[in-house]
Amino acid sequence: MLLGLREHEMRSNPQVSGNKIPGFLMQDLLTGRKAWFAIMEREEIAIAVENVCKVYKLYDRPMDRMKEALGLTRKKKYREHFALSDVSFDIRQGECVGIIGTNGSGKSTILKIITGVLNQTSGTVRVNGRISALLELGAGFNMEYSGMENIYLNGTMNGFSENEINERLQDILDFADIGDYVHQPVKTYSSGMFVRLAFSVAINIDPEILIVDEALSVGDVFFQAKCYHKFEEFKKMGKTIIIVSHDLSSIAKYCDRVILLNQGVKLGEGLPKDMIDDFKRVLVGQYELPEGKSGQSLLQDAEVQEAVLAKNAAQQKKKNAGQTNADAKTLEYGTKDAVIEEFYVTDDRGIRTNAIMKGAEFAIHMRVRFENALPAPIFAFSFKTAKGTEITGTNTMFEKAFLESVEAGAVKEVSFTQKMSLQGGEYLLSFGVTGYTGNDFQVYHRLYDALDVTVISDKNTVGYYDMDSKVVVCDAGGKNG
Repeated sequence: MLLGLREHEMRSNPQVSGNKIPGFLMQDLLTGRKAWFAIMEREEIAIAVENVCKVYKLYDRPMDRMKEALGLTRKKKYREHFALSDVSFDIRQGECVGIIGTNGSGKSTILKIITGVLNQTSGTVRVNGRISALLELGAGFNMEYSGMENIYLNGTMNGFSENEINERLQDILDFADIGDYVHQPVKTYSSGMFVRLAFSVAINIDPEILIVDEALSVGDVFFQAKCYHKFEEFKKMGKTIIIVSHDLSSIAKYCDRVILLNQGVKLGEGLPKDMIDDFKRVLVGQYELPEGKSGQSLLQDAEVQEAVLAKNAAQQKKKNAGQTNADAKTLEYGTKDAVIEEFYVTDDRGIRTNAIMKGAEFAIHMRVRFENALPAPIFAFSFKTAKGTEITGTNTMFEKAFLESVEAGAVKEVSFTQKMSLQGGEYLLSFGVTGYTGNDFQVYHRLYDALDVTVISDKNTVGYYDMDSKVVVCDAGGKNG
């Protein structure tokens, strides 16, 4: 039984909804439906979202809503808010896809439309497979029921018989690991206990598509690790996973592809590292308009438009000046009130190099020219893996190393000296010059993935960082063994 197999456009179109569908039209719809799902199965597409819009009517007064509902006025009493605007993407079977964006970008809205909780205003959504969704705390649970009763309630809602639920019950209880609390009303649960039970139920009903919306953020670190391990198992089994999260490290580590939304518009989709870099540009308002999109599609955001124009002008200025040594693969943006002209790494002998011995001292250098006077600029660097997971980094504000203002035309040489404690491997080094104008954060110049740094090691421990432990083993009597 595929509970997720449905066509949302039939429900979203008032002319074909309800029970009054002419026989000839119903036949055409069913024929089209079969044809679409044949195509989806042939192309192994689990979810197809096409030109989806979700519009909410916003009223200034409750009385205006009532007048319109009763037909007492012909005047438009509302203004439209686009939670989603012309969003399209496909998710293939067996993919793990992340959806990222700022608050209010439409991430949860698109998930609710995919799962059938909301109807879209226009567009189509096709889902091929049984969906299990963990959208928000409390969704699908009765607060008055005990945890055990809610397990059976959710199983029944997903089409399982009592015997089928009994077969899965022990696995659900073992994964949730909330002990005797499972017999207590869920309204008495902490948020962590609630998400344990909800996630355990979601993964044990044999879903073909698992959707998780930020719910794991309330669990403890051990439970999160167990959940992500389950994601890995699901991926090996060929199941489809959609994750919405603000944890960019997890998105980079577990997702094959990422979709970036902002203000209801899809800005892009691609490899996690690329989309995470673009998301960071969104956070500071410095990104280009999507191809084919107008200012209207970005909801007439004046600040965004201004930032885009400033960014384009600064990029043109940089092309004319030719002053940085960043290559074409480097993601570069900023207001260019300050420009990173040069950057490099030196080893413990002061020689420029891209290969550092693990355990050795090394230095990161940058030379920055200031086009305008700035109050207390912040110089920064960070290391990332090839997949885009940010590992470590620091800046002059954290280190309390430079808190002075600079004049226009000044040139600063900046160096960070430290011991290389990363494991052997390839890493990407990024640079930045930022600051504050009043309470507003400003990015003057950022260079993402500017240098490829190789760490050479004859001993790699667990994870990314070597704690350089000193080990002593002795017998119980206190003598060294």
